[in-house]
Amino acid sequence: MRDLLNMPSETVHELDRVAPAVTGLRVVMVNLYAISNADRSWVLIDAGLPMSASRIKAWTSRHFGADSKPSCILLTHGHFDHVGSLRDLAEEWDVPIYAHPMERPYLTGRSKYPPPDPTVGGGALASLSSLYPRGPINVGDRLLDLPEDGTVPGLPQWRWIHTPGHSPGHVLFFRDEDRVLIAGDAFVTTKMESFVAVFTQRPVMHGPPAHFTPDWEAAKLSLARLAGLLPTVVACGHGLPLVGPIVADELEYLAENFDDIALPAHGRYVREPAVMDEDGVVTLPHPLRDPLKQAAFGLAIVGALFGLFSLTRKLVR
Repeated sequence: MRDLLNMPSETVHELDRVAPAVTGLRVVMVNLYAISNADRSWVLIDAGLPMSASRIKAWTSRHFGADSKPSCILLTHGHFDHVGSLRDLAEEWDVPIYAHPMERPYLTGRSKYPPPDPTVGGGALASLSSLYPRGPINVGDRLLDLPEDGTVPGLPQWRWIHTPGHSPGHVLFFRDEDRVLIAGDAFVTTKMESFVAVFTQRPVMHGPPAHFTPDWEAAKLSLARLAGLLPTVVACGHGLPLVGPIVADELEYLAENFDDIALPAHGRYVREPAVMDEDGVVTLPHPLRDPLKQAAFGLAIVGALFGLFSLTRKLVR
C-alpha cells in the first residue's frame, strides 16, 4: 500500500468540491453524494448511517434549496452504512429508489447479507464488525431496478457499472465526459478496518472494506475492470475523494497488485466465497475462529472460575 500524501501530483478534495455538479457529505465514517443537472434537478447517491436523515436533509437544503427534493435515490449497494436513513428520506421526499437487482433481497426484507468477517484487516473496526447490522431492510414498493442498458435515472450524462465482490449487486457511477467515478466500496481511499485510519482520513488507495467483502475473486475482477476507466476523480464510500493524473496510475497499481495490497492473508471468504443469488444468501463457508470472541469467552471463563473459587473459600471458612 502506497501513501498518497507522498505522491507529488495527487490532490485531495474536500467533499463539498468533489467535481463539477458533484458534492458530498461525510456522516461519521461513510460518504454520500449528490449530483445535479443543468436544469437544477439532482439525485442522491446512498443514504448514510441510521439517524442521519435530518443532517442529510439540512445538507441538501443548503445546496439545492429548502423545498428541493431529488428525482430519485441511487444506491451503490445496501450495506447498513449506505442505507441507514434510506427509508426515512425516500418516504419524506416521496421518491423512488434504484439499485441493482442482486441487491433486492437485502432491500426488501428477504435476506440478510453474509456475516462479516472480524478475522481480517487487523484493525479495531474489523474486529468489531460482528456487531454491525447486516439487514435486511424493507423499502417496499419504492425499490426499482437500475435500467439494464446502463443508463442512470435522473443523470443523463452518467452510466452505471456492475462491480460485484463487496456485495453481489454493487455498482458504481461514471461520467465519461470528465471521467469522474463515484465508486461506492469497490475500493476505498482509507484503510477501513482501522479506527485510526478512518479517524485521520490519511489517503491511501485501498481495496474494499475487508470485513464486509464476501467474494474476493469477484472483487478483484471488478477492480481490474474499473481501473480501465482511467478516472481523473474518484469519490468512494469511505475516505477523501482524490483527483489528478496520479489517480488512474494508483488505481491501476492497486488492481495489478490486488493480492498483495487488498487480499487478506486469511479469512472466512478468502479461499471460498459466499454464494448468493437473486433470493439472497445460498451457502456460506465455515467461519474461522474469531480472536475477539475467543478472548471474551476466555475472560468470562476466568471470571466465572474466580467467582466460584471465591464462593468456595467463603463456604469452607
